[in-house]
Amino acid sequence: MKIYTIAISISVIWYGIFLSLINPEKTSGIKGLFTSDFYIGAALSGGDVRNQPNDLMVTISNNFNSLSPENLLKWQSVHPEPERFNFDLADRYVEMGEKMNSHMVGHTLVWHKQTPDWVFQKENGKARSRAELSSQMKNHIQVVMNRYKGRIDTWDVVNEAFTDDGQFRQSAWFNVLGKDFIKLAFQTAHKADPEAQLYYNDYNVWKPKKTDGILAFTSRIRDEGVAIHGIGMQFHLGLEYPTIGQLEEAIQKIVDHGFNISITELDIDLLPNPSGRQGADIDANFPYEARYDPFQNGLPNELKEKLANRYRDIFKLLLKYTEHIDRVTFWGVRDQDSWLNNWPIRGRTAYPLFFDQDYKLKNYLFDKLVELKKNP
Repeated sequence: MKIYTIAISISVIWYGIFLSLINPEKTSGIKGLFTSDFYIGAALSGGDVRNQPNDLMVTISNNFNSLSPENLLKWQSVHPEPERFNFDLADRYVEMGEKMNSHMVGHTLVWHKQTPDWVFQKENGKARSRAELSSQMKNHIQVVMNRYKGRIDTWDVVNEAFTDDGQFRQSAWFNVLGKDFIKLAFQTAHKADPEAQLYYNDYNVWKPKKTDGILAFTSRIRDEGVAIHGIGMQFHLGLEYPTIGQLEEAIQKIVDHGFNISITELDIDLLPNPSGRQGADIDANFPYEARYDPFQNGLPNELKEKLANRYRDIFKLLLKYTEHIDRVTFWGVRDQDSWLNNWPIRGRTAYPLFFDQDYKLKNYLFDKLVELKKNP
C-alpha cells in the first residue's frame, strides 16, 4: 500500500510537470500573466480571512500577489466604540498576506459609510465640533496605521468623497470639516507611515466631471506639499458601459496630472439594473423581481463570450499604461462571494469574476488573457 501511494504521488508530480510544459500559463495563474506589468489582487471578506479554507488559499496563492480587505479594515470593524479597537480579523488579514509575500492594501481609513454614529455625534446627540471631529479622525488614522506600519504597503486613505458631477459629497465629514477633511486625512496618514503609498479612491472616475473634480482638488493639495501618490479607480463596470474610450480618457487625464493609478475594485456586472444606474452607490437598492435575475442556471455561451471579450479589452487598455498602473484588484475571488449578488437587488446570481463557486478558474476568461499576452 505504501509503495502504491508513493507511485501515485510521483505520477501526480510528473503530471503537473507535464502540464506546466504544455501549458505554462495555467500553472502560473492570472498573476503569472502580468508579472512584469502590475500586481494582480483580490479582495477578501471577513469570512475568507477568518476561515481560510484550503481551496481559497490555493487559489489566492496561485493567482494573486496583492490582497485587499473588503470590510474588515473599515472604521466600524476596527474601531466600533470610542475607546475600543478590534484588530482580530485585521491582524489575521495582514499575517495571511505576509505568509504569502503579498503586496498589502489597507481599505479604507476615511469614508462616509460604515463609520459609527459616535464618530460624528456626542453621547447627548449633539454634533461634534470641528476640533473634536478632526481629533477623532487623526486618532483613528494614527492608531490603525501605526499598528501596520511597514506591513501594509498602500492605503486607500479617503474613499468616495466626490459626486458624479465633480462636487464634494455632502457627507458628515464635509459638513463639519469642509473639503479640508481630505487634506487632513492625507497629512495624518503620511505622518503615521511616511513610506506607505497613499491613494484617493472612488467609483465612476471615468465620468468626465467627476474625474476633473477629483484631479483639480488632489492636484492642488499635492502642490501644497500633501503626500498623495495616486488615484484609485474602482472599475465596477458593465458589459457595454463605460466604453473603452471613456476609460482611457480618464486614465490619460490622471497620468497627465502626474498621479499613479490603482484599479482597486474590478468586476463586470452582467445583470439588468432597474434604474440603469452605473457605478457603486450602495444606497441604490430595489426589491427582488425574477425578471432581473435571468441567469439562475448559468450564463449562456453567447454571454460568456461577451464577458471574455470585455475582460480582454479592459486588460488590453490597462497594458497600454503599465508604467502608471501599479495593481489591478478584482473585488472578490469567486462569483458566490461577489457583492453584486446582493446589489442593487438582493438574492440574485451574478457571474462577474474569474472563479466559480468551487474556486474553479473559468477557462473561457483566462484563455482570452493568455491570447492577449501572446498577441497584444
